Amino acid sequence: MPHTIYVPVDFEDRPTLEEVLSEGHKRRVQIHVPQRGEKRSLVDLVGQNAKQAYDQRFRVMKPAAKAIQQALQDALMLPELPKRIECFDISHIQGAETVASMVVWEGGKMNKSAYRKFIIRGITGVDDFASMREVVTRRYKRVQDEEQKMPSLVLIDGGIGQLHSAAQALESLGITNQPLAAIAKREEIIYVHGQEDEPIVLDRHSPVLHLVQQVRDEAHRFAVTFHRKRRQMRDRKTELLDIPGIGAGTSRRLLQHFGSLQAVKDADAAALASVVSRPQADAILRHFGKEAAGN
Repeated sequence: MPHTIYVPVDFEDRPTLEEVLSEGHKRRVQIHVPQRGEKRSLVDLVGQNAKQAYDQRFRVMKPAAKAIQQALQDALMLPELPKRIECFDISHIQGAETVASMVVWEGGKMNKSAYRKFIIRGITGVDDFASMREVVTRRYKRVQDEEQKMPSLVLIDGGIGQLHSAAQALESLGITNQPLAAIAKREEIIYVHGQEDEPIVLDRHSPVLHLVQQVRDEAHRFAVTFHRKRRQMRDRKTELLDIPGIGAGTSRRLLQHFGSLQAVKDADAAALASVVSRPQADAILRHFGKEAAGN
């Protein structure tokens, strides 16, 4: 793993990605966005090379958005031109903090304002099928209650098991004839509900496959990011709650004031005492290996 990674533009999850890449390594992996000089020129050159490689690989054939929509409609035998795709993914680690994501492709691009996060509450242990039934039920029960329009396609990140779970959820709501498909990660095969015995295998250079993969990968990224943030928050709260005299309310107040657990660790006695009582501040200092103010 390199210690430094250069990227052309900054992005929202950069600190999170740095933490993920740094896990298990002695030195922290840092992601930089050079603005000028030799490193900026190098990043620009890499971008140009990547564009040339992409154009050569796909023979500069970039179909228009409508052409891809029509091809997707034909490939999946959809009743109408797909204008909106809603895609679901489940994320958990050993059954802990199971969450789900829904991302939306609309009008030829990802519509991030329409993304949704779900905390799976009604499932005990690891059960991706039950989790998928819960999240799909919750999503489209709300669509029904608010009299919204169903998407052109519901896409599931997973195989036949997840596909059938989503279908059961829709059927329980009385929703029929809803286009529903799933894409399995390893095989990259598309299963369409109602014709599972004839899965769709597209050429790996197919723009239709690339679109489905893009939406699926975005759902996975969004779910994993949400899961990681919840897990980090849980771990932070747990550590503060290990300190004598620090309860849930005080822990929440500290994190809100300082912004992170690391900032709480770095705070001195005066800073801590501005948020909590002096005995609590002393307890925090001792917990993190510092001397209390009175010592």
